[in-house]
Amino acid sequence: MKKNARMIFGIASLLLVLVYFFPIWDIKLKAPQYPEGLGLNINISSITGHKKNDLNSINNLNHYIGMKKIEPSSINELKIMPFIIGFFIAFGLIIVLLNKRVLIWVWLSLLTIVTIVGLYDFYKWEYEYGHELSPLAIIKIPGQDYQPPFLGTQQLLNFTATSLPHISAYVLTLSVILAILAIVIDKKEKI
Repeated sequence: MKKNARMIFGIASLLLVLVYFFPIWDIKLKAPQYPEGLGLNINISSITGHKKNDLNSINNLNHYIGMKKIEPSSINELKIMPFIIGFFIAFGLIIVLLNKRVLIWVWLSLLTIVTIVGLYDFYKWEYEYGHELSPLAIIKIPGQDYQPPFLGTQQLLNFTATSLPHISAYVLTLSVILAILAIVIDKKEKI
């Protein structure tokens, strides 16, 4: 690889460090009784409320409709994601040192697979929480599920739920774009 391509790919790899500091996904809930809204940030290793008590408030509301309690410590994906991102950072830097363009394709392919699996897993997680309701729920509406939208906005009873990528999702996207740019620049410089 040429110098410019190596530098851009090195930046693409190091950019992933930001994923440790910013949320990947954001879920917001608004309702008349919560005009300021409730929200969840899904981070690489945790799920936190937008405000201090949001996660607790959401769990209390979910109890009434029979949803499982959201317990970040019981979500295995949150335990392994920091290591997966760490792998991509380290592997990317090794590729820069080895100076092998073909390995960028391997890096991109693996990151694409992990992203697709991660998005599917997130959808499945939302589906299970919204559909596998306790028969002992205080509020039961036949045929009603409470799955927040995977992407976008949806009405759930009197709540408007919005689910969107957050800063780290855009960081991952930028990292992929820079890796592709490194390949393109390297090919052009060789011509």
